[in-house]
Amino acid sequence: MRRSGVSQKMQISAALKDAMREVPCDKPVLIAGPTASGKSALALEIAAQQGGVIVNADASQVYECWRVITARPSADEEAQAPHALYGHITATQPYSTGHWLREVTGLLAAEQRLIITGGTGLYFSALTQGLAEIPPTPPEIRMRGDKMDLAQLLAALDASTLARIDVQNRARAQRAWEVLIATGRSLAAWQDMTPAPILPLGDCHPIVFDVDKVWLNERIKRRFDLMLDQGALEEVAAQRSIYDPNLPAHRAIGVPELMAHLQGEISLDDARQRAIIATRQFAKRQRTWMRNKMADWHKVALH
Repeated sequence: MRRSGVSQKMQISAALKDAMREVPCDKPVLIAGPTASGKSALALEIAAQQGGVIVNADASQVYECWRVITARPSADEEAQAPHALYGHITATQPYSTGHWLREVTGLLAAEQRLIITGGTGLYFSALTQGLAEIPPTPPEIRMRGDKMDLAQLLAALDASTLARIDVQNRARAQRAWEVLIATGRSLAAWQDMTPAPILPLGDCHPIVFDVDKVWLNERIKRRFDLMLDQGALEEVAAQRSIYDPNLPAHRAIGVPELMAHLQGEISLDDARQRAIIATRQFAKRQRTWMRNKMADWHKVALH
């Protein structure tokens, strides 16, 4: 019988036990790390021992249509501790870093002890460094951007913006292009006007996983096979009639690959291989970003 989600449970390693001992009971906790590294397991352990609300900081896990394919906590795991900002957005509903930050601000205002965990670096930087208050993008500009390829988007950007974004991430490049076209001001210029953060690093306990590549790559392969076993293909098939590759929700890793199989374009084994490769490439970008941007966080080495 298939469970409702990919289990995040794992044996707590000696490194994580050491990290647990350093976690204060009276501060919010941030847990960042690449995909499949075990962040949710640590968050559950902290919640079990110290209490707190586990808050999602993964841009794909906000969508209600995905549980298995994004490795969202299972229903059983959600029952073990309060969870917030998981699966609460429809696939067609606009959702940005700004939306997420406003929701977390509301949770902090409720004076709940938060355990914020995920792999979306921009969420954490917005939380701890501030977020520029950029006006929303008009739909017609977004539609123009949807029709452009990555090279065209990058060609329009200034050097300062290019130095700050992940130039291999099409969504980030399109966002920067949209800001420029909609406001006449570059994303870098808006970022230079960033207000104070709502949760400075000194007011929380930030943890980042420093993960061995070989160890992580093997976990990524095992996890995707577990996703297939637990219904990822069926989950994607349920979205086939409304599938739109331009929607951020439908760009979640594994979705385009499995959809290509469902549409008869590739075999299931090809889809599996492509999804595993895409996940590993994404994890590599995450590791690089976190090592560069989270150098002053508490590091936990996993291998």
